[in-house]
Amino acid sequence: MARAFYPLEQFAGAPAGFHLLPFRFIRMNGKELLVNEAGEFLFAPPGTVQGLVDERLDTSTDLYRDLKAKHFVYDDSSSPLLDILATKVRTKFDHICGGTKLHIFVVTLRCEHSCDYCQVSRQTATRGEFDMSTSTADRAVAMMMDSPAREVTLEIQGGEPLLAFDVIQYIIPRAKRLAKEKGKNLDIVVCSNLACVTDDILMYFRDEGVKVSTSLDGPAFLHNKNRPRPGHNSYEKAIEGIERCRAILGMESVAALMTTTATSLDYATEIVDEYVRRDFHSIFLRPISPYGFAIKTRHRTGYEMGRFLEFYKKGLAHILDINRSGYRIAEVYTQILLTKMLTPHGTRYVDMQSPAGEAWNVLVYNYDGDVYASDESRMLAEMNDWTFRLGNVHRDTRRTLFTGDSALRMFHASCNQALAGCSDCAFQSYCAADPIYHHSTQGDMYGNRPTSGFCSRNMEVIKHLFSIIEENDRETMRIFWSWITGECVIEEVVECA
Repeated sequence: MARAFYPLEQFAGAPAGFHLLPFRFIRMNGKELLVNEAGEFLFAPPGTVQGLVDERLDTSTDLYRDLKAKHFVYDDSSSPLLDILATKVRTKFDHICGGTKLHIFVVTLRCEHSCDYCQVSRQTATRGEFDMSTSTADRAVAMMMDSPAREVTLEIQGGEPLLAFDVIQYIIPRAKRLAKEKGKNLDIVVCSNLACVTDDILMYFRDEGVKVSTSLDGPAFLHNKNRPRPGHNSYEKAIEGIERCRAILGMESVAALMTTTATSLDYATEIVDEYVRRDFHSIFLRPISPYGFAIKTRHRTGYEMGRFLEFYKKGLAHILDINRSGYRIAEVYTQILLTKMLTPHGTRYVDMQSPAGEAWNVLVYNYDGDVYASDESRMLAEMNDWTFRLGNVHRDTRRTLFTGDSALRMFHASCNQALAGCSDCAFQSYCAADPIYHHSTQGDMYGNRPTSGFCSRNMEVIKHLFSIIEENDRETMRIFWSWITGECVIEEVVECA
């Protein structure tokens, strides 16, 4: 790549020697891909790593200068560059500062849908004993506001939370009042299938500044198959609800998420086209989650990770083609990874953090007051696996939640920097540990990376993205950067009913 201005050392003599900074590497596409602690990368000719290790790399070459500029080596003139590297590493780990930001309230287990891939042991719509009580809501709100985080998101889930709208009306004013007293900024999101939404509910959300997240699995035939309900009209209800939300709350106040079932795998382009047809500007091509009730139905909804990766690649190619035609739509998982690959910034997406974001960045308050490290760990509890139950709002404080045995065992397995198979992986800076996933799928929080679906998914997706980046197509990279910088509108990622 041509430089507009060469650094001063270009005009000085070559350094007598150099020292290595920490990095990892992988051979791909006939080259060596080097990645340092901050996630900066460089495609280099074969033999570059061996030349670095043997200290026989020519220090007068552009390759050496690129390695130095990207913090793979340092020499006598590198002192300011090391300060920059430290800043970049610190920035990448910013997510561990400030305390828990996302707080999920499960206000009811009741739901009138009967989705095969549902991760929760849902209850019928008439069983009110599975609603959160006012005393539990009070304690959960107080615990949420005990977090030292200044920016707090209250995410209200179910079941179908609108079946317990009275509980929502009880929680929101109390959360707002306490946030004001403690000087916190509070965002509120309700995750709903929108089948039972009314204009009165939406006007309440509008007045309270509440955003809505819903599910949209694709065209009518696919959504109705994936998300059955009485009347066989979940798609029609969802689309009607989306339009009502937009009319009352505004276009930017409603987002949608999809889940990929075995049936979905044959319809990548149709799913993307549905999001475009419905005027969404982001889509998250999510694999099915191996938790809770979804485990019992995996023979109908599950699939091998290799099939999902084919689906993802086909969907991403279609999304890029749509962007090239002028309509801006981002693939959210790609955007998350590109942010980690092309910038020094981390991500708010809990599943892709190391140390793991469970508990640190998200807490889940179940309808009965039990507190979990993540929504996924609550789903495991629905199948009588209580490994990640941290405590209960009626008997615990924030301090005891984070110092109990459940939390400490999880924290020990939460850093991919210290996990076998991760510590020397070239993509470690972009990936995560996810002890809950590995406990669920392998019976071990530390996990076995060679047989991990989490690992195979992320390895292949990251390799695929690097292959695209290496091609350096100007229009494709412009699209990628628009997703990272926010020029393409990306709805906030939340888990959805």
